[in-house]
Amino acid sequence: MNVFSDYVLYFIIYSFFGWLLESIFASINERKFINRGFLTGFFCPIYGYGAILIIQTSIWINSIFEDYLVALIFNILFSIIFVTLLEFVTGLALEKIFKCKWWDYSKNAFNLKGYICLKTSLLWGVLAFILIQVVHPFISKLVYPIPASTKDYIAAVMLLYLLADTVRSIYMALNLRDAILNFSNYPDNKYYEIIMRNKKMFFAFPHLLLLNAGIINRDVRSILNGRFKKFKEGLKSR
Repeated sequence: MNVFSDYVLYFIIYSFFGWLLESIFASINERKFINRGFLTGFFCPIYGYGAILIIQTSIWINSIFEDYLVALIFNILFSIIFVTLLEFVTGLALEKIFKCKWWDYSKNAFNLKGYICLKTSLLWGVLAFILIQVVHPFISKLVYPIPASTKDYIAAVMLLYLLADTVRSIYMALNLRDAILNFSNYPDNKYYEIIMRNKKMFFAFPHLLLLNAGIINRDVRSILNGRFKKFKEGLKSR
């Protein structure tokens, strides 16, 4: 189970690093803290999956090519292809479920249905290079010395946590989806409650604010802005 535990730890670590990068970037742009990611915790699993794909691709490529430079070039090329495919499938699945794009690259050159674009794919290549050359060798040196029993325990606990977080996040997201798509079946107070309970999701993925846009009393952006405006006014009155 040692190898499996190692990969679980890698997945956790890179999911956290991905969340951290996304959150820092979004927070700088918005000038306030933004908790990026689908899960409620501090993880972006797509980065964990992407990192595992890149690591496995590197092992596979290095077993085929003996020349270091040739192997590195193919590592980056295949990493770009695999991770871009992962991003496309994830974006497509989310839109099929929620009838809305969670991110949209339509304004970027050489995009495919807004799910992926050349700019982002090249960025994946840069991140793959950094991961292969710098980050993963360093992380491996930290993970390797940990006793096998300790790694197994940490892996089991983290898998249970991620499973629970994933189930909870999916439940909340599907509840939000039903409320937005079938808004007429919900009384105002219940609808507002669901929107406010999921406000983190709207800040993390601004394109979701377009859902029910312009519909009187059901516009997501208006609900969030109205509630926060009242909150700010309440602070000022104190």
